[in-house]
Amino acid sequence: MISVVIPALNAETGLAATLTALIPAAVEGLVREVIVVDGGSRDRTREIADHAGAEVISTAANRGGQLAAGAARAKHPWLLFLHADTVLDPGWEREVGHFMERTDAGIGRHAAAAFRFALDDDGAAPRMLEGLVRLRCSLLRLPYGDQGLLISRRHYDRIGGYRELPLMEDVEFVRRLGGRRVKLLRSRAVTSAGRYRQEGYVHRALRNQACRILYALKVPPARIAQIYSGGREET
Repeated sequence: MISVVIPALNAETGLAATLTALIPAAVEGLVREVIVVDGGSRDRTREIADHAGAEVISTAANRGGQLAAGAARAKHPWLLFLHADTVLDPGWEREVGHFMERTDAGIGRHAAAAFRFALDDDGAAPRMLEGLVRLRCSLLRLPYGDQGLLISRRHYDRIGGYRELPLMEDVEFVRRLGGRRVKLLRSRAVTSAGRYRQEGYVHRALRNQACRILYALKVPPARIAQIYSGGREET
């Protein structure tokens, strides 16, 4: 049984679609609760989540802290962390259910799972970026937060959960877990390409890569967050 945790900040544009994709799994009884952790939204984020039947809690706008707060509130033995602008492919629940059964039975070496990265845009640029992400995941076994993360409560607690980082919380968490222990699923997590379209694919991709390099060089995540957001709020 899964508790879904969604950190959100001014996420009204994509949140309804994110929540809608969870309905089939909720009908089947796989998803038992959805927790939207709001970081102080000034739009209709809380209203949308409440109308969808999700539990809404409030924290400071700090994605790592929001994830940790949602996990602390969750009641069920599996946790699924999703971004508020990410829509899971139809049928995702069947693949996830199979993975959970095998993991609970002690079959295989994986402790967590992430989805295949995709963008909701047409053209060569998004397909190229998706290909680069597949290559990164294949070589480094390092999925990022926009691919979602499914992990049992037992494993989550064992490695100490998410830390209160405003950015790079996904990289830090997976490195503690061990990338080789994360199974890459066939189902896609389709993420909004709005920021890429707005800023330009090359510019956005280069800025993201610069942030990763800064993190590797031990630059404080709060400073990286300023660079990443360009002074704007991120969901």
